[in-house]
Amino acid sequence: MKQTFKVRNVKCEGCAATLRKELSKEFGDVQVNLETDPREITLEIEDEKMETLKLKLRSLGYPLATDELSKLQSIGTAAKSFISCAIGKIEKP
Repeated sequence: MKQTFKVRNVKCEGCAATLRKELSKEFGDVQVNLETDPREITLEIEDEKMETLKLKLRSLGYPLATDELSKLQSIGTAAKSFISCAIGKIEKP
């Protein structure tokens, strides 16, 4: 089923490019809305893949807005998001 999720740390098209590339491997077409705050992603996902999505988003530095993170986890995901953003800017077609 197609669902929309609010995600943290997404700032620009570089971030969006990384999300589309990395999430499409597991979830197919991914749409990123940079017009909302927090940003939103929309994708096809079954309930049993929710944990996979949450973990993948955290590993990229873009946790779900609903995730409860410790201060250290928040700092860690913010740092990862800068790297993911830079990669997205470099690899963007």
